[in-house]
Amino acid sequence: MKRFLLLLLAPLLSVLLAGCGYNDIQRLDEQVKASWSQVLNQYERRADLVPKLVNSVNAYMVNERAVLTQVTEARAKVGSINISVDDLQDPAVMARFNQAQGELSSALSRLIAVSENYPQLKSDGLFRDLMTQLEGTENRLATERGRYVQAVQAYNLVVRQFPTLITAKIFGYHTIENYGVDKQDQITRDPEVKFSLPEPAKQ
Repeated sequence: MKRFLLLLLAPLLSVLLAGCGYNDIQRLDEQVKASWSQVLNQYERRADLVPKLVNSVNAYMVNERAVLTQVTEARAKVGSINISVDDLQDPAVMARFNQAQGELSSALSRLIAVSENYPQLKSDGLFRDLMTQLEGTENRLATERGRYVQAVQAYNLVVRQFPTLITAKIFGYHTIENYGVDKQDQITRDPEVKFSLPEPAKQ
C-alpha cells in the first residue's frame, strides 16, 4: 500500500517542484558554477604564463628588478589562494581572490609598460609568443567573466522573485554577490594587454 502511494505521489511531487521553480533554481545554479569554472580555468592559464614571461624578460630587464619582484610576488599570492565553485557563497574568500587577481593584473600592466623601453626584448621571439598568449588569455578571461556576471544575474533574479523565492528559502539557496558588478563595463571590454612591435627596417 505504501509503495502504491509513493508511486502515486511521485509524479505529483515532481509537478509541484517544477511549478515552484525548483528545477529552474537547480539549472541556473549549475550554470553559475559552470561559468565560474571557466573563469578559474582562464585565471589558472594566466598564472601559468607568468613564470615563463618573467624568465623571458629577466636577461633584458637588469634595471627593473622591482617590477619583476612585484610580478613574482603577485603570482605567488594568487597561487596561495585555493578557490572553487563552493566558495561562491563566501564573500570573504571571493574578496581575497579578487584582490589578488587585481594585484597580478596591475603588476603585469607595469611589466608590459616597462617592456616598451627594451627594443631587443620586444623583438625576442619567445617574449612575443608569450605576449600573444597572454593577450589571448586576457581576452578569454574578460569573455568568461562577462558570462559569469550574466549567469549570476539570471540566478539571483529567480531566487528573489515570487514564488521561487519561497522554494529557494526552503532549500537553502541564497543570492550570490556578483563579480565586479560595479565595474561590469571594464570586465566585459577588451583588456589593455598589448605592446607595439618594432617597425621593420626601411630598405
